[in-house]
Amino acid sequence: MIRLYGTPPTRALRAIWLLGELDLPHEIIPVDIGAGENRAPEFLALNPAAKLPVLVDGDLVISESAAIQLYLADRYGDRFPGGGLIPETPEDRARMHHWLFFLMTEIEAPLWRIALHSFLYAPEEKSDAEIALAKRDGRRMIAVLEQHMQGRDFIVGGQVTVADFNAAFTLDWANEEELLDDAPALRAWLESMYARAKAPVTIAEAMAGLEA
Repeated sequence: MIRLYGTPPTRALRAIWLLGELDLPHEIIPVDIGAGENRAPEFLALNPAAKLPVLVDGDLVISESAAIQLYLADRYGDRFPGGGLIPETPEDRARMHHWLFFLMTEIEAPLWRIALHSFLYAPEEKSDAEIALAKRDGRRMIAVLEQHMQGRDFIVGGQVTVADFNAAFTLDWANEEELLDDAPALRAWLESMYARAKAPVTIAEAMAGLEA
């Protein structure tokens, strides 16, 4: 059985979404970062970077949430109704990869900077100015994707691909930071993605569950 190390509201949600859409039997293994479990020798043997998520499928051990999504779509995509998680043509695959890289480097990177300076860094390392710059940078790149999504139902082509499932979590995160105020097309698209029958919990729902 596939094992996924990591739980909501982390980036593990990206993998959880694909596991659900593909109806793949799996076990989710919590890793308590606060207790240092991600730095235990047995976990470092899986991912020396000490980060989540990590997916184990047979002899394969893979980290980085976008890479996990691509692997699941490539390995098990025939289980997805109608196919299409990875486009058939080289041109559309290139477009999918373009937006995947854009999401990770241009939108998630500022979101991670916000998280670091909001609650992950030590108090003496935090910077309100850095948070403001990260929010500015994030809004600028979100505007690029907002323009791209005008009149589109999916990020690439005429059906859902890995790029959509990656973007849904990323933009849900951006929405939590109130960065989608000027992106009505993305807000509507995000709502449609989380209306899918096999959508996971949102970040807000996962956080509420932790606080309950």
